[in-house]
Formats: sequence, C-alpha cells, structure tokens
Amino acid sequence: MSSFLFPPIQSTVLPDPSTYFSPNLLSSPLPTNSFFQNFVIPNGSQPEYFHPYLIQSSNSSLSASYPFFFFSAAVLYQVFVSDLTISATKKYPHSQNRVISSYSDLGITLDIPTSNLRFFLVRGSPFITASVTKPTSISITTVHTIVSLSTYDDNTKYILQLNNTQTWLIYTSSPIYLNHVPSEVTSKPFSGIIRISVLPDSNPKYVATLDKFSSCYPVSGDAALKKPFQLEYKWQKKRSGDLLMLAHPLHAKLLSYDRDVTVLHDFKYRSIDGDLVGVVGDSWVLETDSIPVTWYSNKSVEKESYGEIVKALVKDVQALNSSAVGTNSSYFYGKRVGRAARLALIAEEVSFPKVIPKIKRFLKETIEPWLDGTFKGNGFLYERKWRGLVTKQGSTDSTADFGFGIYNDHHFHLGYFIYGIAVLAKIDPTWGQKYKPQAYSLVTDFMNLGQRYNSDYPRLRCFDLYKLHSWAAGLTEFEDGRNQESTSEAVNAYYAAALMGLAYGDTRLVDTGSTLLALEIRAAQTWWHVKAEDNLYKEEFAKDNRIVGILWANKRDSKLWWATAECRECRLGIQVLPLLPITETLFSDADYVKELVEWTLPFLSSQGWKGMTYALQGIYDKETALENIRKLTGFDDGNSFSNLLWWIHSR
Repeated sequence: MSSFLFPPIQSTVLPDPSTYFSPNLLSSPLPTNSFFQNFVIPNGSQPEYFHPYLIQSSNSSLSASYPFFFFSAAVLYQVFVSDLTISATKKYPHSQNRVISSYSDLGITLDIPTSNLRFFLVRGSPFITASVTKPTSISITTVHTIVSLSTYDDNTKYILQLNNTQTWLIYTSSPIYLNHVPSEVTSKPFSGIIRISVLPDSNPKYVATLDKFSSCYPVSGDAALKKPFQLEYKWQKKRSGDLLMLAHPLHAKLLSYDRDVTVLHDFKYRSIDGDLVGVVGDSWVLETDSIPVTWYSNKSVEKESYGEIVKALVKDVQALNSSAVGTNSSYFYGKRVGRAARLALIAEEVSFPKVIPKIKRFLKETIEPWLDGTFKGNGFLYERKWRGLVTKQGSTDSTADFGFGIYNDHHFHLGYFIYGIAVLAKIDPTWGQKYKPQAYSLVTDFMNLGQRYNSDYPRLRCFDLYKLHSWAAGLTEFEDGRNQESTSEAVNAYYAAALMGLAYGDTRLVDTGSTLLALEIRAAQTWWHVKAEDNLYKEEFAKDNRIVGILWANKRDSKLWWATAECRECRLGIQVLPLLPITETLFSDADYVKELVEWTLPFLSSQGWKGMTYALQGIYDKETALENIRKLTGFDDGNSFSNLLWWIHSR
C-alpha cells in the first residue's frame, strides 16, 4: 500500500480524541465512523447501540436500555430509557474520565476508573459484562420500580423483576450479596465478573438458555477478510463453556454451517434491525454470493443500438471542458470526474474509440490538480490528530464539502475520484503508474485492512463489520448513532476500489473491494429496500415507504438530509446514483424495483431524478423507459444521456 501522504494540515475543526481514548491508543490512527463514536466525541454522553442494548456511559456509570420501538409512517426508532444503571455506591467525583482502553471490530473495552469497573461491550452479546477490578460496593439503579429480587445458586444468580414488565438476570463469578430498595440494588464489596441480561419477553422458558451460557464471556471480536466473499468472526473469550452471541437477519442469511455453530431459532431479542437470534460458537463464517466486478455491462449492449449511443456520446464528449467544471466541492467535482469516466467505458463498449483521447485529456486535467496539490480553492490534505484525509476547505469549516473535514462521506467523495482514476489508469497505464502513490493514498483512507498494511489510516474507516454496511457520518455526536443516506454511493466506492485493483493488477484490492461491495449490496437490500411484503419493519412504516431515506444505527427515517420525505424521486434517486454496471446487481429484484418505481412515478418533477427513476423502470419495462428517457431535457450532474442510453440498451 502507498507510503505517499498528502501535505500535512492542522485542522481547526476536529474534536480532541484524547478525552475518551486511553493514552496508549493515541499514537495510532483512530476510528472516525464507528459503532462507538458517540462515546469518544464531546460530550461523549449520547447512547450507542450494542445489539440488543442501547448503552450510555458517564464518568461514573454505565446505563443500559432494552429499548422499545416508536413508529409512525415517517420514522421508526428505539427509545432509550435507563432500565439499569451500574456504578459503584461511592462515587469519586471528577477524578478521572471514563476511557476506551481497547477496541476491536466487534467490541470495545470501556473503563470507568472512578467505580473500579471495566466493561467488555461486545456487539450481539445478550449479556452486559463487567469486571469489578477491586472489592467495591456495586449499585444498580433503575428508573422503574423493583417488584422483586430473588437469589439462586449460592448467591451467584439473581432474578430482578421491574414494574415495566422487564425481567433481568444477574450472574456473578463468585457469590455476591445484594439488597434492594424500590429503585436500587446494592451489594456488599465484590470483585470479579458480573453479567447482566434482560430476559426476552420476560419469558421463563429462556432462563435455562441464559443460565447455560452465563459463564463464558467475550472480551473482544475480530472480523477477518481471509477469502473473497467471506468474513470470519472470532471472539476472544474467557471462562469455561460455550459462547452465546446474537445474529441479526443478514447474519442469519449468510451464516455458513461448515463451522461448528448452533442456531437457537426460538431464542430471540427484538431489534430495529429485525429479530436477533442466538448462535452458539466461538467463531462464525459469513459467506455471500460472489459478484463479478467488470468494467462493462453484464449483458452487453445490443449492436443495433450502438448508433443512438454513439450519437449521444459525440455530443456529451464535445461538451467536456475542464475549465468549466464550475465547482470546487470535493463531492460535486468528484461526480463530474465519475461522469466523464463513464463516457470512456461506454465508448469502449460500443467500439467507438474516436472520442477516448478527448475524455482522457479531460480526466487528466480534472484529476491531476487534486493529486498534485495544485487545484485552486480546495485539495486533499492529511491531518495527524485522528489520521486521515481532509479537504483544504474542510480543515477550517466543519460544514464545507458536506463535512469531509470531520470525516463525513469519505467513501462517497473519494469513490468518485477513484472511479475516474481507475478508468484513466486502464486507458493510460503510464499515467496510472505515475500517479499510483497518490491513487493508493486516496483508496487507503477508507479501504485500509489494518495496521500491518498501513499505519497512516484506521482500519476500514466507513465499513461496519457487524452491520455489514458503511456509515457516512463522522465525528458528530448524534443521539441515534452513525447514519448513512446513499447506499448506491457506498456501493460505488467499493466497486471503484475493486476496479482500481483491476487496473493495477492488485488482486488483494480486487478481493477486498468486491467483498465489501457484495456485503454493502446485501445490507442495502435488507435494510434500505422496503418491499411491500417481506420486510423487517413495522407495518405503519412499511406501508408508506418503499425505500429508507436515512438509516441510523438506532432509527429509520423517511426524509433525507436535503429533502423532505414527500420528495419520493429524491429518495429513489439518491439510492440509485451513480448509474453503473453494478447497479444491476444492487437492483436485481425486479418485483421490488417495480414497486419502488410505481411508488415514485406519480410524484416526478425534476429532470435529473426522472432519469434515475426511468433507469430503474428499464429493468422491467424497457420500451416505456426508453421513450421516457428520450424526452428528458436535463440530467443529474453525475449522469448523462449517453449513460442512460447505455443502461437501457444493455437491459
């Protein structure tokens, strides 16, 4: 991987990571779009979703919620209530911040020194596990009222019943002596392991399962990309017995039974992501269908339509003018680059090489200034606080470039540039070699596999190896955790990275890009594409929405950042663009596509969004879509008439 770094800059808008990360972690690149981000950015007070619990931390305590749903036609989210708050009975005021002392792909270790507590928060664990590091009186408070507290197994198991119908089980590694008043349980001094779990639906039949797996606990978990289209989870665990974890619906679809795992189909926790089911085993293998990453359409363009496409190409290429791009925003500029790169590949596919030299010149003139650092008004720079790319504008303004300077949307913006670079390196390999160090610096910003590959960037900046899709939101505290709006732009990023691997003959980059691409597509189809029948959502929300606007860790929203929920064409369009050969795989379910298009058609108004809607219409009704496209008078700034004709004629 690249050792080239863009010029250094000290950002004036980034938060200080040293508040909540332990000092030993600060010398390495730090995660910026992760599942625990709220814990490490000011004020560190918002909850994060560790399936099945929402967890909130403070400098003296940790609060857990087994959330209930709020839902309407517009939104669906999980409501945080402090069901249980764990701390020491004696608080030592302000002497020390809580810190994250280590983190892994699937969990974190959170230390609360003022309470002598160390929490192993591992995603998908039905138990909240704490190590009490020295003899300490523990307090467990609740906003509800305690109905009863019963002890079993020589004081190593308690059942706590609350007046909100919840039942919680408390297990300890050695006897603990608990008392309670109406809203608090306290202990005599104790050191050792405490594990707390909610009883799903307060159903007594699940107690035996929790008892059986109460001993063995995970301290961390890694997700390894060893083979293409395969992901392997391995947990580091302590104490005897088998490990019980929870799988979300996409895990359940991809889980390979070659490994020694047992699925407990009727042991379920509710979740905004669909029911979580119990899986017993120290490691899982997830396997997804392989996806061919190719430069051209999967089914190729019909010969008799070459003429129409060539005519559009001539016009589109003629209009290319690098001095009239008209923007210095890293996002909109990247879209223009991607649009031109599409024209080159379409020209190759319809055997019309005549226009390629002009496209090549445009791509060089638009991409090189960003790679050389000579672009007027913006550019890529490297900052060392969190470690990664920022833009010149984003280094002093957290809202510039859609927040690129606070690590928003890196895969979106960089994906467009990388697509352009991949195509240019394909048609001009000498240019590709010259700019290879800069190209790899861009791709490594969000595609780094880890420290042993590259120590300048964190591991997989945007991709969440438990949820199996990316997060676009960077270093902003949000009450619902990270979020992502456009799945198709995330797909573009990993697709472009794989194409860059093809251009440079780098099989590891092809494999990594293709695997993340395949997972991102499956996740989009699972959680963003809302089918009329088989979907994971509450009826009120599913009835009115065929596609999710913004997906948050803890919420599903029908609106967009920049448009209301009523703008259905915006909602469809932002989940389709940019239109690429891989779009076919993302929208491979023609029945769903028809539902989505028919839900959108009555509300069409803008030329650019019409293009995206008609493109999808072409999947099931090519003739009508072609007529519609020929009538368009304008196109999205990352799209073109040539690209739409190429798409329809390759159905």
